[in-house]
Amino acid sequence: MPRDGVGAGPAADRFRTFRPLWGQVSAWFVWVVAAVGSVVVGLAANGPLGAAAVNKASFVAFALAVTWLLWRLGGVHAVPSPEGLRVRNLIRSRTLAWPEVVEVRMGPNDPWVRLDLADGGTIAVMGIQRADGERGMAEARRLRALVVSLGEAPDRT
Repeated sequence: MPRDGVGAGPAADRFRTFRPLWGQVSAWFVWVVAAVGSVVVGLAANGPLGAAAVNKASFVAFALAVTWLLWRLGGVHAVPSPEGLRVRNLIRSRTLAWPEVVEVRMGPNDPWVRLDLADGGTIAVMGIQRADGERGMAEARRLRALVVSLGEAPDRT
């Protein structure tokens, strides 16, 4: 199957990966400014402190830390499948079966979607963000439709 279900028909479109648009754009932009700028300044610095190897190494270490953080931030997403939803947030990833998800919420002050779970907990889905405007709201509605259609626990009577 093609990545994110693109070009594979309506069924695959339903299970297209949820990714934030502005989260990825801002992560790339900040990475270029912070990480690349830090390496350039660190390696090009001359002068009494700039020429010290430890100072050059600290600029490179900072650039590596920023790169890791922004790679995680730009990589948040949620992958739906017929079996469930795999959510990758900034630090933690979690896989949920559809019946575990009770409700999909994105209140007026929420930066991203939150899922209410059957065990009473909640989990953020940073892959669907309010900053994306109507696109983010449409993605929240698509996730809600998946939860409604696939999340009903079967009756065991």
